[in-house]
Amino acid sequence: MVRLKLVLAAALFALTPVVASAQVAAAPVAPVETVAIPAGAPATSRIVVNPDFGQPNGGIQLQQPVTEIARDGYAMTNNVLNPLMFGISIVVLALLGWVIFRYRAGRNPVASRTSHNTVVEVIWTVVPVLLLVWVAVPSFRLLANQYSPPKADLTIKATGHQWYWEYEYPDQGGFSFDSIMLTKAEAAKAGSPYQLDVDNRIVVPVGKTIKVLTTSADVIHAWMIPAFWVQMDAVPGRINETWFKADKPGVYFGQCYQLCGTRHAFMPIAVEVVSQAQFDAWVAAKKSENGITDAPAAAAPGAGAGGSAAAEAATTPTPAEPIAPAATPAAAPTA
Repeated sequence: MVRLKLVLAAALFALTPVVASAQVAAAPVAPVETVAIPAGAPATSRIVVNPDFGQPNGGIQLQQPVTEIARDGYAMTNNVLNPLMFGISIVVLALLGWVIFRYRAGRNPVASRTSHNTVVEVIWTVVPVLLLVWVAVPSFRLLANQYSPPKADLTIKATGHQWYWEYEYPDQGGFSFDSIMLTKAEAAKAGSPYQLDVDNRIVVPVGKTIKVLTTSADVIHAWMIPAFWVQMDAVPGRINETWFKADKPGVYFGQCYQLCGTRHAFMPIAVEVVSQAQFDAWVAAKKSENGITDAPAAAAPGAGAGGSAAAEAATTPTPAEPIAPAATPAAAPTA
């Protein structure tokens, strides 16, 4: 009897995971909803994408720079780093070919026993140092410009989530919104590049200094726009800062470049650079959408209860003219 109970208990224990997995498999799975382009979005928030800039073009060149920092980095890459890499590759290849041909066993049956050469040792020490100095000078200047931003005209807070971005405009009443990648059908309908465009883009005015505060709600993400030459980590519990100043209107795309999970490649960044009038209209629409009203302007100094400084001045009594003392008559002579 005891043995039968043990057998039944073991069988029940073995069947428990199977039953549990069957229940999990039978449970209804909620479909994943994608966010479409808001129907009531203002016209200024969906400008046309220009395929000539602001996105990858399939070539070997960097994206067209639209900020001063990006132009400096573009010039350093094309005028310093690429020629240096090309030159070093040619010199090393030539030396390798010369050594293989000159010091082959057929031409040198007796191997040389040379242990060192002072001239060669000086050359291979001094030349790399000079090359590093040549690279360091523009690099330090570029880093100093990147991390010494001018006074910001607008601040944006970017928070990374798995796997989308959340943006907040603290200078404009504090409204915020999520930015989620468009599906393939939505991108085709909008005429946007798939896996680059989003439902809610960042909108900034052209020619203004934009400060971007990056942080994360879960794991390490990173905010990067190649055309701006901007990339900054978004770390949980920490706020990092970067900036850009775009001088050309248009739509510019970027990506999270940290490996933040299974959908790392599906949290793109899209920035619209528009005129100041378009930006003001977009901000007004966002404030209205979020129920944010501007605080009433403070009364001008000197305004009275009637709300008019002129009325107060009219009702304020003017000081009286000083009255000259009357002359007292001389006393009559006494008898």
